[in-house]
Amino acid sequence: MSTTADHAPFPTADREHQGDQPVNTPAEPSANTTADAPANADTDVAWTRSGNAVPVHPDTARSAEQIPAQDTGERDARAGDVIDAADGDEPADTAPAALVDPPAVTRSWWETAGDATARPLVAKWLTSAEEFKSRARFLVRYAAHTTAFHALRVPLYVPTAFLRSFGAVGRLLGRLHHWVFDGESKPVRMNARDRNDSDVYMKLREARNDAVRRRMAPVMVGIVVLLAVVYLAITYVTPFWNWTVLVSAMTLIGWWGAPADKPVAGRAVDMEKTPKLTSTTVEDALCSLGIGALNQAYSKGKRMGFPSPISRDGDGWRADVDLPPAVTAGDIIAKRAELSSALRRQIGCVWPEGDARIHEGRLVLWVGDKDMSQSKQPIWPLGKPGATVDLFKPQPFGTDQRGRWVDVTLMFVSMIIGAVPRMGKTVSLRELLLIAALDPRAVLYAYDLKGTGDLSPLAPCAHGYGVGDDPEDIERMVVEMRELREELRRRTKVIRALPESVCPDNKVTPELAARKDLRLAPIVVGVDECQVWFEHKEHGAEFEEICTDLVKRGPALGIVLILATQRPDAKSLPTSISANAILRYCLKVQGQTENDMVLGTSQYKNGVRATMFARSDRGIGYLAGEGDDAKIVRSVYKDATDAKKIAAGARVRREAIGNITGYAAGEEVDVEAARLDPLADTLSVFERGEDKLWSDVIVTRLADLRPSQYGGWTAQNLATALKPKGVKPKQVWATDPETGKGANRNGYTRDALTTAQNNGQ
Repeated sequence: MSTTADHAPFPTADREHQGDQPVNTPAEPSANTTADAPANADTDVAWTRSGNAVPVHPDTARSAEQIPAQDTGERDARAGDVIDAADGDEPADTAPAALVDPPAVTRSWWETAGDATARPLVAKWLTSAEEFKSRARFLVRYAAHTTAFHALRVPLYVPTAFLRSFGAVGRLLGRLHHWVFDGESKPVRMNARDRNDSDVYMKLREARNDAVRRRMAPVMVGIVVLLAVVYLAITYVTPFWNWTVLVSAMTLIGWWGAPADKPVAGRAVDMEKTPKLTSTTVEDALCSLGIGALNQAYSKGKRMGFPSPISRDGDGWRADVDLPPAVTAGDIIAKRAELSSALRRQIGCVWPEGDARIHEGRLVLWVGDKDMSQSKQPIWPLGKPGATVDLFKPQPFGTDQRGRWVDVTLMFVSMIIGAVPRMGKTVSLRELLLIAALDPRAVLYAYDLKGTGDLSPLAPCAHGYGVGDDPEDIERMVVEMRELREELRRRTKVIRALPESVCPDNKVTPELAARKDLRLAPIVVGVDECQVWFEHKEHGAEFEEICTDLVKRGPALGIVLILATQRPDAKSLPTSISANAILRYCLKVQGQTENDMVLGTSQYKNGVRATMFARSDRGIGYLAGEGDDAKIVRSVYKDATDAKKIAAGARVRREAIGNITGYAAGEEVDVEAARLDPLADTLSVFERGEDKLWSDVIVTRLADLRPSQYGGWTAQNLATALKPKGVKPKQVWATDPETGKGANRNGYTRDALTTAQNNGQ
């Protein structure tokens, strides 16, 4: 009977030490070992910490074949130590570790198929009407160009082919002579002759003569038939047709008999055939990036996996790659420039992305045929004459790497655009404002704080428009933003007053926006270089307060705020604002902090890195918030001329419904009214010796002081203006200036007003 030690599996290397204590296999089983356990070679026994031997399923125990090759030496050495202990050495008083690996579990076909991802039934371009039309237009243009190109050169092709026909006939006769007289066997015969091997030479010569006799017969028949045809043509056909047929035949012979490197017809288009992407190409490229964890895993045989075949996807190739353990997609994305060099493609063609929905090591590599920034973008549907939009529905904003449109929905969100200078930030903002302008109902605010006039095409449609950062410009913008905050408050009251049957979700809907009596049309505010607002010494805090309110409460009330900046940090883009923006568009930025400031916390860690964009990737960025995953999007470039044409069409449609207001209607902003200091003006109307005045008297004197600002004010207006200063009206005894009689009425005392003024200072 064999001992238990003969059947116990060797402890694996990772089971050798438990708390730095050696684990040895005992030579003899302990007293409480199961005596009735079958002793045969097919039974595995594992020792528990109590010393008991328990049977282990063969699938559970790790056999020698399961030990990785790189660990074999170390494990063999340790296994030798165990064998020595089993041969009679007394083991240490320690309990061996039990195997903990679970038995092999095989999933059923139904479970595996249930988690599978179905591949598309047809190519994606067949399911996209726009892409199908684009390809059809290309084929038509290609056929038309090729036909016209060759048609114009027919007068050159014909004489060229005719002149080359003589050489073609000569080459044809040479090949015929070579075949008839068995030229291919001549080197063999000459070799036999040179070796003085007469027997072989005579056999080869006889075989050659037989071949020549067989081949000569059809050739002679052909010559006779050709001579007969020539005789009949000369005898019965007019010379014109004879020469016509001869020249045509010679031209065709010259056309088809031209050398391959010198064809008669040139190429109508120059096409560059892009290399096919293969798994070998991808593996070689990734291994050349110098990523230590990847190369180490690869050297140990842990190769990359390709969960789905590499296939064409749009105008490029897509490869889904499972990277080796401890290698993330972010490691590859950070080396995009090196990867493009390894693949021998332009950097604008190589777009690595992560797919965190699967795992952090899933890489989606798309390699395009053309540089994304240089490839021709499809015609923007909204740039066509007569185009209109509904801001409550998705609208085409840009194209992805494959040339497919990516939509953006502006309603119920706020948006942030960030990038370093000269990467297309302002152009992207202008495109979004053009989309808003194409909705005739929308109220538009456009502020160009850079001062270059990039948003000037929107001026004919804008209710509020400003350019530059001069003090008077900033002051006017403050006034308009205050009015917008009051509009937000008005809308909250309107929504609150609507019955549940009309407004069940307590937010602006397309139906409510269409009602003119409610005045709930969409409002879109676009601010370029918004850091000028928030860093302003005098009004920065107020701008931040208003924009924070708009970002938090505005989306549900139909107010959209779009902020663009080239300095995405906490100072130029306050956290209270950036944290509540849903839509984010990040073009090239320099570092991780700027990346996450625009795209959101941990996006850099998740592999969404706008730092990978090159300087040539103008107008290309990550769009986050529209859908579950961030997408690489190339926005539509419309220069100032095209933008003005689109805005002009939008203004015509706005005029048709009577929606030309504010700046577009030539209305001036009353900045003087914004400069009012009701507290100081109220104190100034107190005459010498007057300590108390009724509200009615104060309002009358204010109207005399500043008619354009205080004309029409009532006591209630005065109370509303002074309330923020901490002064409330109360009963005061004063004399009526007209009658001279005293009475108690609502009014103010000089002491209360002076105290409030001092506290405010």
